[in-house]
Amino acid sequence: MIQRIFHGSDHIIERPLFGYGKAYNDYGLGFYCTDSIDMAREWGASRLKDGFANIYDIEIDGLAILDLNDSDKCILNWLAVLLQNREFDTSSNLAFDARNYILDNFLIDYSKADIMLGYRADDSYFSFAQDFLNGAISYRQLNNAMHLGKLGQQIVLKSEKAFDRVRFVGFDIASSDEWFAKKEMRDNAARSEYFNIERNRRQKGDLYITTILDEEIKQDDTRLR
Repeated sequence: MIQRIFHGSDHIIERPLFGYGKAYNDYGLGFYCTDSIDMAREWGASRLKDGFANIYDIEIDGLAILDLNDSDKCILNWLAVLLQNREFDTSSNLAFDARNYILDNFLIDYSKADIMLGYRADDSYFSFAQDFLNGAISYRQLNNAMHLGKLGQQIVLKSEKAFDRVRFVGFDIASSDEWFAKKEMRDNAARSEYFNIERNRRQKGDLYITTILDEEIKQDDTRLR
């Protein structure tokens, strides 16, 4: 099966290279893509410079695909991967304990994945995760917050096998004036919804990180579904 994917960048990338990139991205070293050309346009454009939405086809049959949004997983699996790869402020005792507990109990082995699928932690979404670690929002609110702004999923090529399957199709120019503005609008909308609605919408029975730690809640707990 052939899947079309897109990668936003400030330059044209005809041949993605395995083993290059930033190791501290959301899911570690890899080639970060999306199934939405509009999202790639937003990622590619910057405030002062046009960007590119690089277009690829990839043969996915036979590849090991790890979807962090599968029904047998929860948002804490996604957060654990993020905690392993990105820098979080864990200066408070609660955030420090939360980080260690989530890594110890919810980190899944993704070393054999050819491709990973999951949420993209843009600045606002990263701050939502930070709030959860500090006990400011509940587990339910974190789940809901990840859908604000309709950021969608990212598709991350992780293995050399996956890189060998990619074929460059072409590119689309992402105008800075249009697509950076849309990116800012999306981010601002997510933040506005979060602070005006979601962050203050506590519900009876909400599950907070303090309860997860105190009760030593694990992956199979039904409250995480």
